[in-house]
Amino acid sequence: MNTAPRRLELSLLPGRFAILKLAPDARLPAWAARGSFRSVTRTCDELSIIVEEAHVPAGTQSQSGWRVLRVHGPFVLSEVGVLASLTAPLAETGISVFVVSTFDTDYLLVTGEQLTSAIVALDRAGHSVHRSNHE
Repeated sequence: MNTAPRRLELSLLPGRFAILKLAPDARLPAWAARGSFRSVTRTCDELSIIVEEAHVPAGTQSQSGWRVLRVHGPFVLSEVGVLASLTAPLAETGISVFVVSTFDTDYLLVTGEQLTSAIVALDRAGHSVHRSNHE
C-alpha cells in the first residue's frame, strides 16, 4: 500500500460564484445553464445550483462570493483519498469547503475571503494551485 502523501494540482477558475437552493419541484431557470462552470443537483429535498454570480438575477436569494478550485483529473471512480488529501489541510486551518464531484474530477468551493488562506494551506500540504492571468 502506498503511504506517500498525495500531491495534486489545482486551478483557480476565474470569476465569483453563487450557491442557491430552490424548491425541489422548481423549474430549472434558464440562467442556471449559463457560464463555463455550473452545477445543478436535484434531490427530493431541493434544487441546488452553482453558477457565476453575474448570471443570478437581482433579488434572487443566494450565497455569493465563492471561488472555485478545479482539481486536475481525471481520476478513476475507485481511487481513494483524493478529497481527503485536499479537505484535511483546509479543515485543519478552519476553512469550510463546498465540494462538487464529477465523473472525472472534483471542484472545491471556498469563500473569496478564505481563498488566500486555502491556497496557503494546500501549498503547505504539498499541492499546487495555478492561478489564471485574469486574477
